[in-house]
Amino acid sequence: MKSHLLAYSHFSEEEIAKVLYHFEEKQFKKRDLVIEAGHVDSYQYFITQGCVRGYIVDYNGKEHNIAFGFEEFWFGDMESFTNNTKAHYNYQALEDLTVLAISKSNWDKISNEIPAFIKYSRNLFRNAMIFQQNRIAKHLMQTAEQRYEQLINENPNILQRISLKNIASYLGVTPEFISILRKKAAQK
Repeated sequence: MKSHLLAYSHFSEEEIAKVLYHFEEKQFKKRDLVIEAGHVDSYQYFITQGCVRGYIVDYNGKEHNIAFGFEEFWFGDMESFTNNTKAHYNYQALEDLTVLAISKSNWDKISNEIPAFIKYSRNLFRNAMIFQQNRIAKHLMQTAEQRYEQLINENPNILQRISLKNIASYLGVTPEFISILRKKAAQK
């Protein structure tokens, strides 16, 4: 966490200690829901070990993966966190998961006490917004094969950590289509 803080803003050692004091380590087993849609979740989570998937459930009860998170990745339902409303998203541990969790009240407290944390937050949220914009653009502008290749290039170990079913859902294709792409890549 310390290196992540320093990558986005300048903190003194004392400020880092104050920031870290407000986090709580939590552990989840594989398949546990960290955030459940329909419930208020006033935390943001920083992954120290493991991975999660973020997903929504449509009107037919079908799950759609919208994100994967690995080590040194933040996740949370931003609307629930910010406005104290029911979460729209589910986040599920895909492996045993260890996170550092921070409540909204502690986030606000640190923001009021440590100016470097405001800069950190601004940079963090800016990068998250850019990531989401790029994800939407790629989904609309690239073929499924291009999206798959880019996902694999950006996350070389993803096939060892995430099931084909979950990757297919994230890309908006079927698991069978992913299998065809994998066979095609193996023949090259």
